[in-house]
Amino acid sequence: MNRRDERRRRITEAFEDFRSTVARALGVAVRQHTTAHQTHAERVFELWLRDAGVDRAMNDPELAVALRNPALQPVVQRAAQDRDQHFAGWTGTMPAELTELVATASPGSASAPYPEWLGQPGKRDGSSEDGGVPELWRIGTAVMDSAPVPEPFPVAVPLLDGAHLHITSSPESRVDAENLVETLLLRVLSYFQPGLVQVHVWDVGALTGSLPGLYPLTRAGLLTVHDPARLHDLLDEFAEHIRRIHTSVLVDGRRSIGALQSDTGRRGEPWRVAVLFGNRSALKEEDQQKLQRIARNGLSCGVQLIIVDLPITVNSAVETLRLDDDQTARCSMTGPQATVYLDPGLPREKVPRACNAIADELLARRSRVCSFDDLLPNEPWTYHSAAGLQTPIGYADGDPIYVSLGDGSPHALIGGPSGSGKTNLLYALLGGLAARYSPNELEFYVLDFKEGVSFAQFAPGRRDPSWLPHARLVGVNVNQDREFGVALLRYLSEEMRRRAERAKQHEVTKLEELRIEDPHGRWPRIVAVIDEFQYLFADRDEVTNLAAALLEDVARRGRSQGIHLVLSSQDISGIEAFWGKPAIFEQFTVRIALPKARRVLTEVNQTAMEIPRRHAVINHDSGVPHGNEVARIPDATARGTSDRLQIDLWERRPSNLTEPRLFDGSNTPMLRTLPDYLRLAPPDAAHAARHVPRALLGQVIDMAGSGAVVPLAASPGRNIAVLGSVLRDATSVLASAALSLARQYEPGAVEFTIVSLIDDPEDTAADLAAELRRAKHTVEFKDGHQVRKLIDKTAQSLKDRLESVENSENSEPGPHYLLLFGMDSAHPRLESRDPGLGRTGLDSLRLVLKHGPELHTHVIGWWRSTGRLKAALAMGGLDDIGAWVAFDVHGQELGSLAANQVITWSPRPRRGLFFDRFHHAKPQVVIPCDADVPAQPVDRPDPAE
Repeated sequence: MNRRDERRRRITEAFEDFRSTVARALGVAVRQHTTAHQTHAERVFELWLRDAGVDRAMNDPELAVALRNPALQPVVQRAAQDRDQHFAGWTGTMPAELTELVATASPGSASAPYPEWLGQPGKRDGSSEDGGVPELWRIGTAVMDSAPVPEPFPVAVPLLDGAHLHITSSPESRVDAENLVETLLLRVLSYFQPGLVQVHVWDVGALTGSLPGLYPLTRAGLLTVHDPARLHDLLDEFAEHIRRIHTSVLVDGRRSIGALQSDTGRRGEPWRVAVLFGNRSALKEEDQQKLQRIARNGLSCGVQLIIVDLPITVNSAVETLRLDDDQTARCSMTGPQATVYLDPGLPREKVPRACNAIADELLARRSRVCSFDDLLPNEPWTYHSAAGLQTPIGYADGDPIYVSLGDGSPHALIGGPSGSGKTNLLYALLGGLAARYSPNELEFYVLDFKEGVSFAQFAPGRRDPSWLPHARLVGVNVNQDREFGVALLRYLSEEMRRRAERAKQHEVTKLEELRIEDPHGRWPRIVAVIDEFQYLFADRDEVTNLAAALLEDVARRGRSQGIHLVLSSQDISGIEAFWGKPAIFEQFTVRIALPKARRVLTEVNQTAMEIPRRHAVINHDSGVPHGNEVARIPDATARGTSDRLQIDLWERRPSNLTEPRLFDGSNTPMLRTLPDYLRLAPPDAAHAARHVPRALLGQVIDMAGSGAVVPLAASPGRNIAVLGSVLRDATSVLASAALSLARQYEPGAVEFTIVSLIDDPEDTAADLAAELRRAKHTVEFKDGHQVRKLIDKTAQSLKDRLESVENSENSEPGPHYLLLFGMDSAHPRLESRDPGLGRTGLDSLRLVLKHGPELHTHVIGWWRSTGRLKAALAMGGLDDIGAWVAFDVHGQELGSLAANQVITWSPRPRRGLFFDRFHHAKPQVVIPCDADVPAQPVDRPDPAE
């Protein structure tokens, strides 16, 4: 029993020791945790205190509770001691340093109480080129109370995107407050060009408001005096302005108009300065809440508050100024340790005189008719297009009206009847953009579907060798070549896809981000202009369907890749391809309506019906009325305007920049200038065995100006037929094919046989034979009387070669090309049967077409009648015509020659339909080339031979 008691005692003592040890450990942990928590709180509070400043913190309601906490008093005392010690150490160099600091932050406004420009109309527009926006604005001088030797230094406060200003005065110093506000406003108004700053004055105690010296500004709309009983109207107006800025201007991720100005280089919205004079009594609760919301959100939207004797507490950047009865003041910029002496006001008679000069300048600028030069920057190519494109298009009341293309407003739609000035507006738009952005920042692709040459100026010509450096493609007179518009849209779609793939590699989504991640790549913004684009959707055919699909794709996805469309039309209501597809036009947020334009803006927006000539409605809000800006468009087509600008930019162009491609639908391309023709040459010995000759038949309608090429390999079906009755087109194709083939052989390495069965006054076939002979090739020229003999002889030779087993590879004859002009005329001669051969001439022709290509014998023939060709090559013989070009032949006649496809084709002058069954899925439009074969006398064969 004693032993059990002893064991219990030892266990109890051990447990008590354990519990005591744990309690001590927990106590130490709690004390350490409490100490750490208190230390952290003190340090955070000290950080806040030092960041805000001791004096400002004393008046901050958010820090009031913390300041009353006894545990934080040592922190407050320590910060106050550091402040006193710092100001006690005021030396003679500090005033000079402050003077330099203020002068740097407020260029031109802190060097003297009254700079030379004060009271004169300003010239600066707030851009970086004009010195930007001053960070500080001078109000007076100050001296440190604790300084051994009082040495003054300038005092300035932030305004205009920087902070609001709250002034408190006494009845004796109220006049000083009004003089301060008047001088400060006049300083701001004199610094910027008239119109960039608008002032609103409200005085609770005066029917007409304070600051009478500024009243001359009212006649120019620069000053608005509000009814003292209707403060809510002023606050509602500013609140609506802030909402509009956030919903229509700051839509691309930027947080303020100041940030937008830094990126674009211009101030799109004027500053609105509201001066509110109170009587030291608080506003009604409703008005107080509105004013607090405006103060919190206004600075980012260009709204500046100057509040005098009106109690207000806002969570926003506010500088305070308290005026004493002895004409001194205390300012939050200098703290209570400095006494501020306000600059004296201007002489009373000078203020209205200065305001009259500012108002006169604005009225004169509004009445001035702008010129094309007003749209151009001081120095060309100084802007960057990473964030978007922007240029003035005209002027309204002396202020420039801008057109912006970027992620938020990607595409533009321009409308106006004939003669309303669409071409002039496009010249002004493209000229302004070209002057601001270099060719590395911007590229143009322009098409004009009218029967004219509006854009031909942008490409080099015979009289004017200059060209617009930004232009990469210029298309004129393309109203009949809708396929070229499809080619442009397809190119833009492919470029958009290429940029998207590169952006995906860098894990970005926008062109602006891609430029940062891939600084060595060339990523210019692209502006594609299509004038009279409604022609692109003129018919209910495959071209319209394809163009609508491509346009929708580019319009929807091009914004993020820096590809912008500018479409111009007289009337868009009749474009059936867009019925039921509002998503296309929703992407065109920029709408420009010329006088009497219909359906470009919204139906309720009829402003375009009322504007005079040479004016336009510029709208960046999809045409809704509140987005209207009416601008007068200067003359951009007169001599000495856009043409002079083009020459100036052309002389500055980079040395490695190539000329733009010009596509003129009214001109016939020259064979010898086609890139595909220039690349043709005889192969070297190492590649001669694998060389496949290519016949160039014309030019297809694409962005590169590619040739309509038919490879003539030693395989079945490699023959070419030209269909149609147009002599010039058909002979051009045969001549182009022969000359392009001759260019690929050494002299004597190929044989040409030319048969002419047509009445050609120009004797194209004979001239072609002479040209080939000049190139040292073997040429036989025969007329229609010899065609049966030629066909039979060629067929028999091929038959003998097929049946012979003794011919070796070395004994094979060289390539042989039969050029048959007007082959349908020979069918009557070929229908009779030759008793000796046991077959008709048509049988011989079928044999040549069927087996000739395998033995390097190819037929390039012209049939004026499609029916004759089909009849002659019935029973499967059509498969031996592997490629064809058809002129003045309707699509329904060509289906059997194109794998029974449904072909919707209507003949057009100087245009044909080209199809190669071995390389094409669908026929292509081709333009016959001018082979430029010189007319030469040639020996005619004797018909009796």
